[in-house]
Amino acid sequence: MRYFIELSYNGKNYHGWQNQPNAISVQEFVEAALSTLLKRKAAIVGAGRTDAGVHASQLFAHIDVVKEIEVNEFVYRLNAILPKTIVVNTMFKVKSNVHARFDALSRSYLYRIALKKDVFSFDYMYYVKPKLNIEAMKIATKILFDYNDFECFSKTKTNVKTFNCNIMDAQWKVVGNELQFTITADRFLRNMVRAIVGTLLNVGTGKLKPEDMHRIIKSKNRGEAGTSVPGFALYLTRVTYPEDIRV
Repeated sequence: MRYFIELSYNGKNYHGWQNQPNAISVQEFVEAALSTLLKRKAAIVGAGRTDAGVHASQLFAHIDVVKEIEVNEFVYRLNAILPKTIVVNTMFKVKSNVHARFDALSRSYLYRIALKKDVFSFDYMYYVKPKLNIEAMKIATKILFDYNDFECFSKTKTNVKTFNCNIMDAQWKVVGNELQFTITADRFLRNMVRAIVGTLLNVGTGKLKPEDMHRIIKSKNRGEAGTSVPGFALYLTRVTYPEDIRV
């Protein structure tokens, strides 16, 4: 039987979601907790990977078990074992062929920028000192919808078959003293969101013009795009699936 696990985590102390040989990951702690309760080595598959320091308010992973789980009790016991920076929100049974990564329809991210110095948020928002031309950034953002190949925003030496992504939504919004960038796509390349935000901030500070986005994307060259912004202000906020995956 296959179950989906919905979880959230504060990524500050982790080197991303995925297991790594010489660094601590969120997946490592979740698998260890599951192994303790199931009394066997447990392996899970996540909806995707997040970089070091990146947070998630919603991420799904799947696990195969041999016996039915009493979900409420199991989730309670799981959270009692997990560190305070990781929480399992719920679990539910899905069809045996449903895959947490390959069956995801979309993923959404939020990047938080502090427009004013705030001593309580510097670990979770990226403070930008220069005044930003937000209207120019919005114009540049719309250009993303003209393209599908985003190799220029991908981490180099990434082993992928295609750099094509379908961006469904991308926008900027001011909330108090915070500037929020939200983006949704069917898939994301490694480092893609942070590279897009870094490039759009260059538009906001006047280093680039909005129309430069055409040249940068067409170049397919990571060196043409802006510097990646820090991971601590990035949040995976939503992963969607077809409605009929549940049993």
